[in-house]
Amino acid sequence: MTNMQERSDIPVVILCGGKGVRIRQVSELLPKPLLRIGDHPILWHIMMIYAQQGFRKFILCLGYKGDEIRDYFHNYRSRTSDVTLDFSNGSSLPEITYHDRGLPDPGWTITLAETGPETGTGGRLARVAKYIDNDEFLFTYGDGVGDIDIAASLTRHREMNASVTVTGVHPPTRFGHIEIEDNHILDFAEKPQASEGYISGGFMVMNKDFIPRYLDEGENCILESQALRNVAREGGMAVYRHHGFWMPMDNHMDFENLNNLWANDEAPWKIW
Repeated sequence: MTNMQERSDIPVVILCGGKGVRIRQVSELLPKPLLRIGDHPILWHIMMIYAQQGFRKFILCLGYKGDEIRDYFHNYRSRTSDVTLDFSNGSSLPEITYHDRGLPDPGWTITLAETGPETGTGGRLARVAKYIDNDEFLFTYGDGVGDIDIAASLTRHREMNASVTVTGVHPPTRFGHIEIEDNHILDFAEKPQASEGYISGGFMVMNKDFIPRYLDEGENCILESQALRNVAREGGMAVYRHHGFWMPMDNHMDFENLNNLWANDEAPWKIW
Protein backbone atom coordinates (compact mmCIF):
# COMPACT_ATOMS: atom_id res chain seq x y z
CA MET A 1 0.00 0.00 0.00
CA THR A 2 1.31 3.45 -0.91
CA ASN A 3 1.57 6.32 1.59
CA MET A 4 0.65 9.91 0.83
CA GLN A 5 4.26 11.00 0.31
CA GLU A 6 4.82 8.29 -2.29
CA ARG A 7 1.58 9.17 -4.03
CA SER A 8 2.60 12.83 -4.33
CA ASP A 9 5.58 11.77 -6.48
CA ILE A 10 3.54 9.76 -8.99
CA PRO A 11 2.41 11.85 -11.98
CA VAL A 12 -1.04 11.63 -13.52
CA VAL A 13 -1.20 12.03 -17.32
CA ILE A 14 -4.59 13.12 -18.68
CA LEU A 15 -5.45 13.24 -22.38
CA CYS A 16 -7.19 16.57 -23.05
CA GLY A 17 -6.63 17.06 -26.77
CA GLY A 18 -9.48 15.30 -28.55
CA LYS A 19 -12.26 17.05 -30.42
CA GLY A 20 -15.20 15.29 -28.78
CA VAL A 21 -17.21 15.14 -32.01
CA ARG A 22 -19.99 13.01 -30.43
CA ILE A 23 -20.84 15.75 -27.95
CA ARG A 24 -20.59 18.80 -30.21
CA GLN A 25 -24.30 19.50 -29.67
CA VAL A 26 -23.51 20.52 -26.06
CA SER A 27 -20.91 23.09 -27.03
CA GLU A 28 -18.64 23.78 -29.97
CA LEU A 29 -16.97 26.64 -28.12
CA LEU A 30 -15.13 24.59 -25.49
CA PRO A 31 -12.90 21.52 -25.58
CA LYS A 32 -14.63 18.47 -24.14
CA PRO A 33 -12.64 18.43 -20.84
CA LEU A 34 -14.02 21.90 -20.03
CA LEU A 35 -17.69 20.91 -20.38
CA ARG A 36 -19.22 21.47 -16.97
CA ILE A 37 -20.73 19.17 -14.42
CA GLY A 38 -22.37 21.67 -12.13
CA ASP A 39 -20.09 24.68 -11.68
CA HIS A 40 -16.86 22.94 -12.70
CA PRO A 41 -15.43 21.31 -15.84
CA ILE A 42 -15.37 17.52 -15.96
CA LEU A 43 -11.56 17.84 -16.00
CA TRP A 44 -11.75 19.46 -12.54
CA HIS A 45 -13.84 16.55 -11.26
CA ILE A 46 -11.35 14.01 -12.62
CA MET A 47 -8.42 15.83 -11.05
CA MET A 48 -10.26 16.04 -7.74
CA ILE A 49 -10.78 12.25 -7.76
CA TYR A 50 -7.01 11.82 -7.95
CA ALA A 51 -6.10 14.70 -5.64
CA GLN A 52 -8.30 13.53 -2.80
CA GLN A 53 -6.40 10.23 -2.87
CA GLY A 54 -3.03 11.97 -2.70
CA PHE A 55 -2.11 12.06 -6.41
CA ARG A 56 -1.64 15.76 -7.16
CA LYS A 57 1.00 16.03 -9.87
CA PHE A 58 -0.67 16.37 -13.27
CA ILE A 59 0.48 16.43 -16.88
CA LEU A 60 -2.27 17.58 -19.24
CA CYS A 61 -1.86 16.64 -22.92
CA LEU A 62 -3.36 19.57 -24.81
CA GLY A 63 -4.50 19.71 -28.42
CA TYR A 64 -7.87 20.89 -29.75
CA LYS A 65 -8.69 24.29 -28.19
CA GLY A 66 -5.82 23.80 -25.76
CA ASP A 67 -5.60 27.54 -25.12
CA GLU A 68 -9.00 27.38 -23.42
CA ILE A 69 -7.61 24.86 -20.92
CA ARG A 70 -4.49 27.00 -20.40
CA ASP A 71 -6.69 30.04 -19.71
CA TYR A 72 -8.86 28.10 -17.27
CA PHE A 73 -5.89 27.14 -15.07
CA HIS A 74 -4.07 30.47 -15.42
CA ASN A 75 -7.22 32.11 -14.03
CA TYR A 76 -8.17 29.29 -11.68
CA ARG A 77 -8.17 31.32 -8.46
CA SER A 78 -10.36 34.07 -9.88
CA ARG A 79 -12.76 31.45 -11.30
CA THR A 80 -13.17 29.57 -8.02
CA SER A 81 -12.98 32.40 -5.46
CA ASP A 82 -14.82 35.61 -4.68
CA VAL A 83 -12.47 38.48 -5.52
CA THR A 84 -11.92 42.00 -4.16
CA LEU A 85 -10.08 44.43 -6.47
CA ASP A 86 -8.62 47.45 -4.64
CA PHE A 87 -7.76 50.40 -6.89
CA SER A 88 -7.43 52.88 -4.00
CA ASN A 89 -3.63 52.94 -4.10
CA GLY A 90 -3.71 54.94 -7.33
CA SER A 91 -2.11 52.20 -9.39
CA SER A 92 -3.60 51.03 -12.66
CA LEU A 93 -3.18 47.48 -11.35
CA PRO A 94 -5.39 46.67 -8.35
CA GLU A 95 -4.44 44.81 -5.22
CA ILE A 96 -6.27 41.50 -5.42
CA THR A 97 -7.74 39.63 -2.47
CA TYR A 98 -9.20 36.17 -3.00
CA HIS A 99 -11.95 34.98 -0.67
CA ASP A 100 -12.41 31.27 0.03
CA ARG A 101 -15.73 29.80 -1.18
CA GLY A 102 -15.36 26.57 0.78
CA LEU A 103 -13.80 24.45 -1.96
CA PRO A 104 -11.06 22.02 -0.89
CA ASP A 105 -7.51 23.17 -1.62
CA PRO A 106 -6.45 20.84 -4.45
CA GLY A 107 -2.70 21.41 -3.98
CA TRP A 108 -2.11 20.61 -7.64
CA THR A 109 1.08 20.85 -9.67
CA ILE A 110 0.10 21.06 -13.33
CA THR A 111 2.20 20.78 -16.49
CA LEU A 112 0.30 22.04 -19.53
CA ALA A 113 1.89 20.32 -22.53
CA GLU A 114 1.00 21.04 -26.15
CA THR A 115 0.80 17.72 -28.04
CA GLY A 116 -0.69 18.86 -31.35
CA PRO A 117 -4.24 19.33 -32.67
CA GLU A 118 -4.41 16.10 -34.70
CA THR A 119 -2.10 13.75 -32.77
CA GLY A 120 -3.29 10.26 -31.87
CA THR A 121 -3.60 9.13 -28.26
CA GLY A 122 -0.33 7.20 -28.31
CA GLY A 123 1.56 10.08 -29.88
CA ARG A 124 0.25 12.47 -27.22
CA LEU A 125 1.49 10.22 -24.43
CA ALA A 126 4.89 9.79 -26.10
CA ARG A 127 5.27 13.55 -26.46
CA VAL A 128 4.95 14.15 -22.71
CA ALA A 129 7.31 11.34 -21.65
CA LYS A 130 10.01 13.95 -20.90
CA TYR A 131 7.83 15.33 -18.09
CA ILE A 132 7.27 11.92 -16.43
CA ASP A 133 9.92 11.77 -13.70
CA ASN A 134 8.89 8.50 -12.07
CA ASP A 135 9.15 4.82 -13.03
CA GLU A 136 5.37 4.50 -12.65
CA PHE A 137 2.65 6.91 -13.65
CA LEU A 138 -1.15 7.09 -13.79
CA PHE A 139 -3.06 7.72 -16.98
CA THR A 140 -6.62 8.58 -17.93
CA TYR A 141 -8.84 10.48 -20.35
CA GLY A 142 -10.47 13.86 -19.80
CA ASP A 143 -14.06 12.67 -20.10
CA GLY A 144 -14.96 10.01 -17.50
CA VAL A 145 -15.60 9.91 -13.74
CA GLY A 146 -16.02 7.19 -11.13
CA ASP A 147 -15.47 6.32 -7.51
CA ILE A 148 -12.25 4.53 -8.49
CA ASP A 149 -9.83 3.43 -5.77
CA ILE A 150 -6.67 4.65 -7.49
CA ALA A 151 -4.31 3.33 -4.80
CA ALA A 152 -5.87 -0.15 -5.07
CA SER A 153 -5.29 -0.15 -8.84
CA LEU A 154 -1.65 0.78 -8.21
CA THR A 155 -1.31 -2.07 -5.70
CA ARG A 156 -2.78 -4.53 -8.23
CA HIS A 157 -0.33 -3.24 -10.86
CA ARG A 158 2.62 -4.00 -8.60
CA GLU A 159 1.26 -7.37 -7.49
CA MET A 160 0.91 -8.46 -11.11
CA ASN A 161 4.31 -7.03 -12.13
CA ALA A 162 2.49 -5.58 -15.13
CA SER A 163 3.60 -3.06 -17.69
CA VAL A 164 0.05 -1.63 -17.88
CA THR A 165 -2.93 -2.14 -15.57
CA VAL A 166 -6.36 -1.15 -16.85
CA THR A 167 -9.34 -0.49 -14.59
CA GLY A 168 -12.13 -2.74 -15.80
CA VAL A 169 -15.60 -1.28 -15.19
CA HIS A 170 -19.19 -2.34 -15.70
CA PRO A 171 -20.62 0.03 -18.30
CA PRO A 172 -23.81 1.96 -17.59
CA THR A 173 -26.68 0.69 -19.70
CA ARG A 174 -28.20 3.11 -22.18
CA PHE A 175 -31.77 2.08 -21.45
CA GLY A 176 -33.88 1.15 -18.45
CA HIS A 177 -33.70 -2.47 -17.26
CA ILE A 178 -36.75 -4.56 -16.42
CA GLU A 179 -36.82 -7.99 -14.79
CA ILE A 180 -39.69 -10.15 -16.10
CA GLU A 181 -41.31 -13.36 -14.88
CA ASP A 182 -44.53 -14.81 -16.31
CA ASN A 183 -45.39 -11.52 -18.02
CA HIS A 184 -45.05 -9.61 -14.74
CA ILE A 185 -42.35 -7.03 -14.20
CA LEU A 186 -40.55 -7.85 -10.96
CA ASP A 187 -38.10 -4.97 -10.99
CA PHE A 188 -37.57 -1.74 -12.91
CA ALA A 189 -34.32 0.23 -12.90
CA GLU A 190 -33.76 3.48 -14.78
CA LYS A 191 -30.42 3.19 -16.61
CA PRO A 192 -28.68 0.97 -14.05
CA GLN A 193 -25.02 -0.02 -13.97
CA ALA A 194 -24.48 -3.34 -15.74
CA SER A 195 -23.59 -6.20 -13.40
CA GLU A 196 -21.81 -8.45 -15.90
CA GLY A 197 -19.02 -7.86 -18.38
CA TYR A 198 -16.17 -5.38 -18.26
CA ILE A 199 -14.86 -2.62 -20.47
CA SER A 200 -11.86 -0.36 -19.98
CA GLY A 201 -12.77 2.56 -17.73
CA GLY A 202 -9.71 4.51 -18.84
CA PHE A 203 -8.09 4.78 -15.40
CA MET A 204 -4.72 3.08 -15.89
CA VAL A 205 -1.36 2.51 -14.23
CA MET A 206 1.69 2.33 -16.49
CA ASN A 207 5.40 1.80 -16.23
CA LYS A 208 7.36 4.55 -17.93
CA ASP A 209 9.37 2.08 -20.02
CA PHE A 210 6.10 1.14 -21.74
CA ILE A 211 6.36 4.39 -23.71
CA PRO A 212 9.62 3.89 -25.66
CA ARG A 213 8.85 0.21 -26.15
CA TYR A 214 5.39 0.58 -27.66
CA LEU A 215 4.86 4.23 -28.66
CA ASP A 216 6.31 6.95 -30.84
CA GLU A 217 5.58 10.66 -31.21
CA GLY A 218 3.94 10.36 -34.60
CA GLU A 219 0.47 11.75 -35.25
CA ASN A 220 -0.79 8.32 -36.31
CA CYS A 221 0.31 6.49 -33.14
CA ILE A 222 -2.86 5.19 -31.45
CA LEU A 223 -2.60 3.93 -27.89
CA GLU A 224 -5.65 1.67 -27.83
CA SER A 225 -5.61 -0.22 -31.15
CA GLN A 226 -1.83 -0.55 -31.35
CA ALA A 227 0.18 -0.30 -28.14
CA LEU A 228 -2.33 -1.65 -25.61
CA ARG A 229 -3.29 -4.52 -27.89
CA ASN A 230 0.36 -5.46 -28.31
CA VAL A 231 1.21 -5.34 -24.61
CA ALA A 232 -1.86 -7.46 -23.85
CA ARG A 233 -0.87 -10.08 -26.41
CA GLU A 234 2.61 -10.23 -24.88
CA GLY A 235 1.19 -10.84 -21.39
CA GLY A 236 2.16 -7.49 -19.90
CA MET A 237 -1.32 -6.16 -19.11
CA ALA A 238 -3.29 -6.65 -15.88
CA VAL A 239 -6.78 -5.58 -14.80
CA TYR A 240 -8.08 -3.95 -11.66
CA ARG A 241 -11.78 -4.78 -11.38
CA HIS A 242 -13.91 -1.86 -10.26
CA HIS A 243 -17.43 -2.75 -9.13
CA GLY A 244 -18.61 0.75 -8.25
CA PHE A 245 -19.80 3.73 -10.27
CA TRP A 246 -18.26 4.81 -13.57
CA MET A 247 -19.67 6.94 -16.36
CA PRO A 248 -18.17 8.63 -19.43
CA MET A 249 -19.32 11.89 -20.99
CA ASP A 250 -19.64 10.59 -24.52
CA ASN A 251 -22.80 12.32 -25.66
CA HIS A 252 -25.56 14.71 -24.67
CA MET A 253 -27.44 12.08 -22.66
CA ASP A 254 -24.31 11.37 -20.58
CA PHE A 255 -23.84 15.10 -20.07
CA GLU A 256 -27.40 15.44 -18.77
CA ASN A 257 -27.15 12.34 -16.54
CA LEU A 258 -23.91 13.48 -14.90
CA ASN A 259 -25.29 16.95 -14.28
CA ASN A 260 -28.49 15.53 -12.79
CA LEU A 261 -26.49 13.36 -10.39
CA TRP A 262 -24.43 16.36 -9.31
CA ALA A 263 -27.44 18.68 -8.97
CA ASN A 264 -29.24 16.13 -6.76
CA ASP A 265 -26.16 15.57 -4.58
CA GLU A 266 -26.04 11.95 -5.74
CA ALA A 267 -22.65 11.98 -7.48
CA PRO A 268 -20.81 8.80 -6.40
CA TRP A 269 -17.46 10.13 -7.63
CA LYS A 270 -17.59 13.06 -5.19
CA ILE A 271 -15.17 11.81 -2.54
CA TRP A 272 -14.11 15.25 -1.33
